[in-house]
Amino acid sequence: MRLDQKYSGNVFILSSDDYAGSKAVIYGMPMDYTVSFRPGSRFGPTRVREVSIGLEEYSPYLDKSLEDITYFDAGDLLLPFGNAGRSLEIIGEYVKGLLADGKFPLGLGGEHLVSWPVIQQVYAKYPDLALIHIDAHADLREQYEGEPLSHSTPVRKAAALMGGKNIYQFGIRSGSREEFQFGREHINFYPFDVLEPLRKVLPELAGRPVYLTIDIDVLDPSCAPGTGTAEAGGITSKEPARSDPRHGGVRSELCRRRHRRGGSGV
Repeated sequence: MRLDQKYSGNVFILSSDDYAGSKAVIYGMPMDYTVSFRPGSRFGPTRVREVSIGLEEYSPYLDKSLEDITYFDAGDLLLPFGNAGRSLEIIGEYVKGLLADGKFPLGLGGEHLVSWPVIQQVYAKYPDLALIHIDAHADLREQYEGEPLSHSTPVRKAAALMGGKNIYQFGIRSGSREEFQFGREHINFYPFDVLEPLRKVLPELAGRPVYLTIDIDVLDPSCAPGTGTAEAGGITSKEPARSDPRHGGVRSELCRRRHRRGGSGV
């Protein structure tokens, strides 16, 4: 008989073993093939699970407990190492199945390119989708060093798919001149800050399906020193915890572009 895994660190804390009865499904996307500086985010899903056993089940920020919901940890997708194109196809196929089953997808990355096939599938089901992107980097390039499948391109791809005015970016403090110009002209673009502009935007999104993608490097390097492309001037760890995502329906993904070394995590 298999031992209870809820507090093992092998699955996210308190995960149910009942897929059919779970509202949400956690899944890992261990891919970091296109990173341009420090690799390692493919180990992110494992690290998140390991450190989750140090969490309290109760959140005083939301006055809710993990015990109030039922979620299933499906483990990590088996992705062909080095093959970004096929890996994205596998991710998309899996998420399409989750949505068909009526599940709330919670993805753990992985570099930020892994969010692209997820956005495609969620948008296919919810054509009135809004995208909230919280990150240090704009990810609005069309290509990076000649490669369109890059961790610096997913939001630009999303803008072409769903229209830039359905995208809301927060915390951005790094990118090319062209990316910042594109963001200001075509995206709901809120550089440098997260909490206050997010609070102002959320009421207008009430009732819409919202896909949320977060990169750990939105945090200042003093809070996340092991991130792959550290950018000074970020937010503190307190700010995301105070950002309340409960306005409207949210289809959510936690995207860790690079894991923090030393066993710590989001």
